Amino acid sequence: MSSSTSRLATACVSLCLAFAMPPAAAAQTAPLSAQESDPLVMGWMQGFPPPADKLITQPDSNYFSFPKLRWSVCHLREFLPTEEISRGLGAPVPLDYLPPAAFSDMARRIDALTFMPLNDEKPMTFEESLYANYTDGMLIIHKGEVVYERYFGCLEEDGKHAIMSMTKSITGLLAQILVSEGVLDDTRLVRDIIPEIGTSAFANATIRQVMDMTTGVKYSEDYSDPNADIWLYSRAASPLPKPEDYKGPDGYWEYLQQVEPEGEHGDAFHYKTINSDMLGWIISRVTGKAVTDLASERLWRPMGAEQDAYQTVDGKGVPFAGGGVTAGLRDLGRLGLLMLNEGEINGKRLFPAEVARTIAAGGDQSLFAGFPTIPNGSYTSQWWVFHNSHGAYAARGVHGQTIYVDPEADMVLVRLASYPRAQNGFIDPTSLPAYQAVAEFLMKRD
Repeated sequence: MSSSTSRLATACVSLCLAFAMPPAAAAQTAPLSAQESDPLVMGWMQGFPPPADKLITQPDSNYFSFPKLRWSVCHLREFLPTEEISRGLGAPVPLDYLPPAAFSDMARRIDALTFMPLNDEKPMTFEESLYANYTDGMLIIHKGEVVYERYFGCLEEDGKHAIMSMTKSITGLLAQILVSEGVLDDTRLVRDIIPEIGTSAFANATIRQVMDMTTGVKYSEDYSDPNADIWLYSRAASPLPKPEDYKGPDGYWEYLQQVEPEGEHGDAFHYKTINSDMLGWIISRVTGKAVTDLASERLWRPMGAEQDAYQTVDGKGVPFAGGGVTAGLRDLGRLGLLMLNEGEINGKRLFPAEVARTIAAGGDQSLFAGFPTIPNGSYTSQWWVFHNSHGAYAARGVHGQTIYVDPEADMVLVRLASYPRAQNGFIDPTSLPAYQAVAEFLMKRD
């Protein structure tokens, strides 16, 4: 992978597709702290021009290695081509906030909350957990009011942040809306909707199996293996010109047409990003619209978003349905409110209540394994369901992205982060108990 195209592909895939960083980043055993690696402290891209050792550029494509990633997560549009998820021309619908004095007091109280991290005997405060997890943005909404909002690192109030695999949950939500509205039949086979899929392993999978990632498809995300499928996928998806000797598929959809089988459809949950891009193709085919346009039409415009979002695309302009979205913190809070309120926001219904209810109910727990920090979990319509006492579920993305919906507490929590390691399993022990502590605290609120 010596060409600039391959280096870009490497960085792009490490950004959105996997639960492991490329070997160089993963090898870092003692990363700088959140405070030490703050982009302003590091001096990335400051000055006119910045000093040579403070540049983060493309096509060097090391922009997603730590600590550079702490700046890059807010600047992906400077590295990769994108399509817009438009909020339209209307005025945004403001979120409701606690009065200023009450808001400041609530922030102090939440910061001081203590909890016990998983498998640990030393308590931690909520504020300590924010730094431990390299948080860039935190928003908490309770009973329809914003009770907590903070920004760190590269993210400011008017900024946007890569949401990684939370993109999958937007794709899955759009699909579930279409299913509930009768536009998409999730019992049909992929080949019935996408005949071009040919003899690919996806051909005889049901739409529901794609939505729930229970397909039997061969796809390895082992970064240590230079011949792993993830590298083939990244080369296909690269928006830069292909090398003259390149013989592989061109773009996400061509890659999907040559996926081989592995195991049986419906036997188990396998977290494989290619399912999300298959789903993106399916919903684009049945609606005649790109996922970016559909997200704008069904979510961003009617929910009163403050900012346009954007989504990376491959060399043919196909949006990356598995991990390419960058969005604002508050708009992700609005998306969480839509789920919490079962399709309603600002007095308007955007989709049937059964959409959120179906997702919150979760998938088949007997098929779910391999995620020790979510021992009772399941996965459905590209959302993670915890099956805990509060009925919580979440959109999740590598490096610490989450929209955490807690129906029992009437709470939505959004965190954007740039944790040095991609796997959320490293972050969950100091995150999931923190969310539960906040939920229990807010449930006692007058």
